[in-house]
Amino acid sequence: MRLAILPLTLGLALAACGGRPPHGDPRGVDRDEVLVQVSASGRTDTRPDEAMFTAGVSTIAPTAAAASAGNNQTINRVVTALRGLGVREQDVQTQSITLGRVEYGPNRGRFEAANRIAVRVRDLAKAGQAIAATTEAGANVLSGPNLRVADPEAAGRGAYAQAYRAARARAEAYAQAAGLRVARVLAIRDAGNDQGPPMMAMNMEMADMARAAEPPPVMAGENRSEVRIRVDFALAPR
Repeated sequence: MRLAILPLTLGLALAACGGRPPHGDPRGVDRDEVLVQVSASGRTDTRPDEAMFTAGVSTIAPTAAAASAGNNQTINRVVTALRGLGVREQDVQTQSITLGRVEYGPNRGRFEAANRIAVRVRDLAKAGQAIAATTEAGANVLSGPNLRVADPEAAGRGAYAQAYRAARARAEAYAQAAGLRVARVLAIRDAGNDQGPPMMAMNMEMADMARAAEPPPVMAGENRSEVRIRVDFALAPR
């Protein structure tokens, strides 16, 4: 009989040490616990460390060949000017190349060629010089810059920590009001983040004015990152 009882006794002992009872709530709380779900947000202000802008050349000529040839010459001068400022090859990317007949306006019947490139300036102190260099080299289409943080994940860590502290404080307040305590965290869900908008935009008319002017000032300011999380807490009796 002892040999028959021993396995059963061991099985009951292991079950007692196994953690959650089999009849526990599927959400993770025990029978004497209360589930509270909290949403919270956190914010951080980070100084941008790089700039993105788009530069382009639009050329109109009597023939398609002339428009294309003139456009290629000018965009190559733009790229050469950027190289002279230390902008690397991998930080210049073609966005679009177009060629077509103009169907309206004073240039009707002529041909327009356009080439647009996206430029990444990793040294924010040179962003204004890079913009001026492109217009001086012949760019007549310009938009940006978009000032951003090169490593947004690192910049957002403080915001996530702030969001969790806010969620925990709210759960503690609920627990205190109900005469309970926060027993443990059941789940943490990332509800997304939001980056600040581009700092400024420059259109073609501004590009024309910048061509003969000093490099435009590019002021870094700060980008605000906001993150949102949802946290499930188990509240238990004190």
